[in-house]
Amino acid sequence: MVLRRLVAERGGDLLREKLDALMIEFFQFAREISALRQRTQDILAQTYRRFAEAEMLMGFERLTEASLTVQDRFDVEASTRNVIGVSIPHASVKVRPLEGYPYSMLGTSSKLDEAVGLMSEAVKNMVELSAAEAAIRRLAEAIAATKRRVNSLEYIVIPRIENTIRYIEMSLQEREREDFFRLKRIKKRLEQEEAMQPVAPLLTA
Repeated sequence: MVLRRLVAERGGDLLREKLDALMIEFFQFAREISALRQRTQDILAQTYRRFAEAEMLMGFERLTEASLTVQDRFDVEASTRNVIGVSIPHASVKVRPLEGYPYSMLGTSSKLDEAVGLMSEAVKNMVELSAAEAAIRRLAEAIAATKRRVNSLEYIVIPRIENTIRYIEMSLQEREREDFFRLKRIKKRLEQEEAMQPVAPLLTA
């Protein structure tokens, strides 16, 4: 039982260390997400302004025609890394080079060029943001599960083991006291029996 308690306490220490490391990763991602979200919102706001300006200069129909010829140049690369037993997703975007100009120069505005460039940057940021948010969700789940295990060890498993140890110790002490009194009674009885035995008469010459 003592060994089990030591193992449980050591397990609790390791889980608390894991919990601390997960919390550090969690707050790092929280800061990263905050910055990524702000940057993405800023880029998207700029992008929409450029598209609105391009629409005013080109007209809705011409802008729509130009958008239909834009090439799909985005490749999303996804991977994972292990953080203290937790699989953390990571994603990035590779933009393939243009195969010629994406749309006709006739009837288009430089505002459209700016909007397309900004949208490429916005896509990169949105992919990174989604991966970071997925990572922080997994970390939050791992933190919650680790906290449950720490609490289970601290408030259920270890107290039960300690109660069992105390019960065994009390039982052994009680048995030791009973054995002591039993031996004392046996010794007293032996002394009484020895005192009651007749003394053999002395032989005379």
